[in-house]
Amino acid sequence: MHQIVLKRALDDKDLAAVTELLEAASEADAHPALGEHAWLDLVQGGRAGFAGLVAWEPNHPHPVGYAQVSLGENGGNGHPSWALEVVVDPHHRTPGNTVATDLVNAAIDLIASEGGGHLHLWVSQPAPYHERMAKAVGLSAGRALYQMRRPLPAPEHASVQTRPFRPGQDERAWLEVNNLAFRRHPEQGGWTEETIKAREAQPWFDPEGLLLHFRDERLAGFCWTKVHPGEGTSSLGEIYVVAVSPDFSGHGLGHQLTLAGLDYLSLKGLAEAMLYVDSTNVPALKLYVGLGFTVNHIDRAYTGDVAARDRGQGPEVG
Repeated sequence: MHQIVLKRALDDKDLAAVTELLEAASEADAHPALGEHAWLDLVQGGRAGFAGLVAWEPNHPHPVGYAQVSLGENGGNGHPSWALEVVVDPHHRTPGNTVATDLVNAAIDLIASEGGGHLHLWVSQPAPYHERMAKAVGLSAGRALYQMRRPLPAPEHASVQTRPFRPGQDERAWLEVNNLAFRRHPEQGGWTEETIKAREAQPWFDPEGLLLHFRDERLAGFCWTKVHPGEGTSSLGEIYVVAVSPDFSGHGLGHQLTLAGLDYLSLKGLAEAMLYVDSTNVPALKLYVGLGFTVNHIDRAYTGDVAARDRGQGPEVG
């Protein structure tokens, strides 16, 4: 059993140690060790329900694993919804090492002590050992996200006009459309001005790549793009978020705004575009397949219901 320390907030020393672990894992796995929402919670102090669980082994000067818990609004039937991500140091992923399972069990114990709820354990590009770990703690395969890609440029181009986002002016209109379009979405819905300002503060944010489309002087929809830096044309462009106001749905705007985003990324000199879409979002999948996107890989949530109970031994509080 590893020593696991619970952190409600990470000081500079803690953050540096965890960041070093995440960088090593990201390099080994060729993808970010934490999802974007989790990463922002980590570096900006976390929302309500945030908890970081840091795993240590004797005689190791650095953490060997990290788990992050965050609390959503609800998971159905009025029960809280919890998201969990787990990262293990690449040098400690040896057969028989229990660091991942220990972290998941500690997180489940924490969630149970705080009233329980529906748990999503998110795994990027799951491998067989993730299936075994999930089964060992009573979780089963649930929601899947497809990462889809297509080469650039696209043969079809947008026929709608857009203009770039103006920081300090467009937040209110953008939030109204975003929150209406994603009113039932667990990550993209319910954003506040604080949420979008946090994105604007990120190094990757470029207002030129957040394309707004207006009709009758109202924001009808947007396509938000993002560039993942590489070397030259190896940089990857992302259709980060596409949304259409319900008042303007049914006019093919999702199709046209996605094309506008692809046009923008192509003009940036990028050779490939990607996006994420929920596997159950049939209309979006149909749209993206029609635009030439194919599935590159799958990210998955392993889910289960955690019953409320008194806390046992649990992780040490640091």
